Amino acid sequence: MKRKLNQVKTFFSKPYNILLVLFLIVLTYLVVFPLFSIVKDTFLVHSAEKSRVHQAVGSLTAYHWNRTFASVYSKSLLYEPLAHSLICSISACIVAILIGGGFAWLVTRSDLRWKKVLTKLFIFPYIMPSWTLALAWKNFFKNAAVGGATGIFTALTGIATPNWFAYGPFPIILVTGLHYAPFAYILIGGILRNMDANLEEAAVILKTRRLRMFTRITIPMVMPAVLSTVILVFSSAMSSFAVPQFLGLPVRYYVLTTELYAALQGTNPGVGYILAIVMIIISVLIMLANQKLIGKRKSYATVTGKSANVSLFHLKKARSLLSVLVLCLVLCMSVVPLISFLLQSLIIIKGNYSLSNMTLDFWIGSSKGGNDVMDKAGILINADVWKTLFNSLKLSAIVAVGAGTLGFLAGYAIVRRRGSKLSQIVENLTFIPYLIPSMAFAAIYLSMFSRPHGIIPSLYGTFAILALIGTVKYLPMASRSGVNSMLQLSPEIEEAGIIQGIPWVKRMAKIIVPIEKSTIVSGYLLPFVSSMRELSLYVILVTANNRVLTTLLFMYDEKGWEQYSNAINLLIIFVVLVVNFAVEKLTGASIEKGVGGGN
Repeated sequence: MKRKLNQVKTFFSKPYNILLVLFLIVLTYLVVFPLFSIVKDTFLVHSAEKSRVHQAVGSLTAYHWNRTFASVYSKSLLYEPLAHSLICSISACIVAILIGGGFAWLVTRSDLRWKKVLTKLFIFPYIMPSWTLALAWKNFFKNAAVGGATGIFTALTGIATPNWFAYGPFPIILVTGLHYAPFAYILIGGILRNMDANLEEAAVILKTRRLRMFTRITIPMVMPAVLSTVILVFSSAMSSFAVPQFLGLPVRYYVLTTELYAALQGTNPGVGYILAIVMIIISVLIMLANQKLIGKRKSYATVTGKSANVSLFHLKKARSLLSVLVLCLVLCMSVVPLISFLLQSLIIIKGNYSLSNMTLDFWIGSSKGGNDVMDKAGILINADVWKTLFNSLKLSAIVAVGAGTLGFLAGYAIVRRRGSKLSQIVENLTFIPYLIPSMAFAAIYLSMFSRPHGIIPSLYGTFAILALIGTVKYLPMASRSGVNSMLQLSPEIEEAGIIQGIPWVKRMAKIIVPIEKSTIVSGYLLPFVSSMRELSLYVILVTANNRVLTTLLFMYDEKGWEQYSNAINLLIIFVVLVVNFAVEKLTGASIEKGVGGGN
């Protein structure tokens, strides 16, 4: 007995063991327990369903499962949205790889002009919120069939865009693919820059045709990055809510996320929870596929050196033309959307882009009252906007501090006990929130925290639930950053401090944190920026009192107040860019540097 007590005492004398045990307890409650809670709620009658189910609230029922999988409503509730999600996600992968991978090859393997500028602009859309390109598409190509007003394209050309082009799967696929094309560029471009050049040099010496060299050498070399891109883009596209909501809803084109939102906002919460479970299962299958592919990547032994000596492919006469075309594409992805937001925020009558129809009232005008389009004050003098901006900044700061600090401590503890079962369990628990789509994760917390649990009261409608879910959801980003930073730090550095008798807190503050400052700051920056531009995680949890900028934009767009929503979108982009720029200048950390390692 005394020996066991001594073993326990010795175990808890190590700070990293204490941290691991605390993380195990807390993450079990915040990650594992909610999964059981949402499964339980699929078998319970909810108050919104009482009149339809004809059972007492809280009683057990199989009604939701039957309605979702085996009723006349199953097609519209599950099977069609699931098919739409799969079609859009797979197609978006193709678009992202073709555009991102093609751009990566041009930058690393050809004599394309203006590479530095083009690269900066190409990364830009990924830094912006995911719905940015979706709103821009609406601004340019909307037609009179929905809302009565036409977009910029019709105003300039007089050509009315057909429904299939303006709304539905085509723009959803294209916009989603363009948004994640920078992600493909980062992954594929990284391989192209660092892969072994010997095979390509040998092929050049043997006068192998460029096309044959590309298909037989280059493509096999970058295949691991392509597979990673497919998995990650597919996962992100499957969990996307804003893009299909903005571009699919006008023509009633539903995917899993938009159907989930409709179910939870309506009278089908039980069905909504089942859809959330379906999304989680799909995410787990994606993770398993990714792990299987990672296991196969060991066979790609060609990525071993630097490609500095590879001769660039000379575009010859096509160089200038191709450079201009790439520049135009990149400008359409990064700069043109911002111009469209500005234009839409200035016009009084929708569809009329003449100077006489423009005003700054949506920015700085006072409220005119009544039912006029300008019945609210401009966003820069609007108390609601300033309140939601403050809420967004406060929420993002709390999430950044929470996720960043916990992620760093988790990374420290995981690496110090690397190889132990406890370390492996905690590492897996910190990663689980990454696998759960944001909308499904919000549904889980809505299910769990809409009622009291012991000493923990109901959190629905409070600011606390937003801070809690944001911290847990973005913990994987920060913990990955923490693990990577600690793996690069030799344990001998801390051991030297232990020998000198320096306390653990002082060792962290004076030794470890200063050495890993840049990586740690990235662990704070990623959750902050992600929270500032997050919509799907918060949209079903906010109330009028704790609304944030993204959900205010969403509400304004739903009500048809596009001038205000476009102005708010510019405000969000401005805040994200200013924060990213300031942190990069002060510390050297930036969201671009963290994109490849990361909603």
